[in-house]
Amino acid sequence: MNFAHRYISREDFNSYEDFCENFKIKVPENFNFAYDIVDEYARLEPERKALVWCDDHGNEKIFTFADLKKYSDKTANMLKNAGISKGDRVMLILRRRYEVYISILALAKIGAIYIPSSNQLMEKDIIYRNNAAEVKAIIAHNEPSVVSQIEASMEESPSVKKLFLVGGQRSGWEDFDRLMEESSPDWVRPTGSQATGNEDTMIIYFTSGTTSMPKMAVQNFTYPLGHIVTAKYWQRVVDGGLHLTVSDSGWAKFGWGKIYGQWICGAVHFVYDMDKFVPETLLQKMEKYRLATFCAPPTIYRFLLDNQPERFDLSSIVHASTAGEPLNPDVFNRFRKLTGLSILNGFGQSETTVLVANFEWLDIYPGAMGKPNPAYKIDVVDEEGCSCPPGEEGEIVIREVDSNKPAGLFCGYYRDETATAKVWYDDTYHTGDMAYWDEHGFLWFVGRNDDVIKASGYRISPFEVESALIEHPAVLECAVTGAPDPIRGTVVKATVVLAKGHVASEELKKDIQDYVKKITSPYKYPRILEFVEELPKTIGGKIKRAQIRQEDSQK
Repeated sequence: MNFAHRYISREDFNSYEDFCENFKIKVPENFNFAYDIVDEYARLEPERKALVWCDDHGNEKIFTFADLKKYSDKTANMLKNAGISKGDRVMLILRRRYEVYISILALAKIGAIYIPSSNQLMEKDIIYRNNAAEVKAIIAHNEPSVVSQIEASMEESPSVKKLFLVGGQRSGWEDFDRLMEESSPDWVRPTGSQATGNEDTMIIYFTSGTTSMPKMAVQNFTYPLGHIVTAKYWQRVVDGGLHLTVSDSGWAKFGWGKIYGQWICGAVHFVYDMDKFVPETLLQKMEKYRLATFCAPPTIYRFLLDNQPERFDLSSIVHASTAGEPLNPDVFNRFRKLTGLSILNGFGQSETTVLVANFEWLDIYPGAMGKPNPAYKIDVVDEEGCSCPPGEEGEIVIREVDSNKPAGLFCGYYRDETATAKVWYDDTYHTGDMAYWDEHGFLWFVGRNDDVIKASGYRISPFEVESALIEHPAVLECAVTGAPDPIRGTVVKATVVLAKGHVASEELKKDIQDYVKKITSPYKYPRILEFVEELPKTIGGKIKRAQIRQEDSQK
């Protein structure tokens, strides 16, 4: 049994065209994921498996939906007794701990707003978030580096009244584990003014800022329903099967792949709380726990493929998907050769659910983003807002967002009408991402509108050049940008991290450049190629191409 059928017009479709014409999300009044999904499973199938958790130290825990109801009710009582009420903002820095699920459900039951945050945040990042959102409480795992940064931020964070520590005791912190266990398991869904409504804020995502401070994208209580397409039709999770999305709880990817749509569709979440990413260890976990479905960024697939994955039995996996960065055809082809499975590409933002994906009825073109999610009215437009014909690059937009806002589309940027108005106007949401249609109706990613390179009269996609570069055996990771040139104005530059066993040299540089010339149009090859130890990245792992461009402009 799963609950997807309760919230969509139909479950099964004969074709992508049938999907587009007949798929609709049915949004009930006052939907609350914690009560209407998790507690409903607990009522009907209390022993149904919900969550399998393990770490690098031999620990394992399995939670049923009855367990999750009990612990989230106790946690809701604990937080309420500590002064947390509807509308309060609570920051969670819990990595991949199982307590993150309990806390999210408890906050939803109260109607408080949760702010997922990374354990890589530094003092200044925490101060900024605390003050921007007026955070009232922080729940964090007992990691010395995390605790020290939070404590250092307190003097400049006047809105924070409570600190809760998971997995330990410390002066100045509330003992989350003890207080939760001591709290009553009796919790009654609030009514009247304390009840949650569909339009109430449920989550604030701090979006990764590459050129400015992060913005706060607001998602309301209908957001989980938008992820039915994410889980059922893109990731294609299996009712009762274990699903793993490789993501920390501090990112929007957690909402995409580790809680909402997957539970609505009946999957069991597999959560591996790794101390650090070790490809061989992840492969061992995938084999041991017999995963049914798997989703990870292309970089993770690349590392797995470079660590002799043929040593492991991955035959339990029936569907694989990817998002977070463009999928390189080389990774696609190598994984399919290994497993027989096509990696289904997907695309979206913190502000949305999956917007474009390779759905089950479609032919797969390696590297293509896929076709639009029918819940959104997707278009590609030029600078005048007119629809682009096939082959012409333009910006991905969502039309009719005022008159028919889909479940899963954000509500705007918190306390920032100016930023909202820059991307949401004329009944249209502007994603800032560039793409083009091909003759088959598939979308192909070009890059952020600020990343597209304009050189010698050409518009060059950094992704296309990066895809060619990454196929070279010496290239582990790369970033392609435009660099200033006294003669041409701008030329293509590649900043490259070399794979193990390769040493930077002029000969290797020329070999890589020649290789790219054979893979793409010759004018796209990187005239400048710089070898580095690592690429500059945001806390969320996105490459800071803007920083590379800025540093080049100052040389």
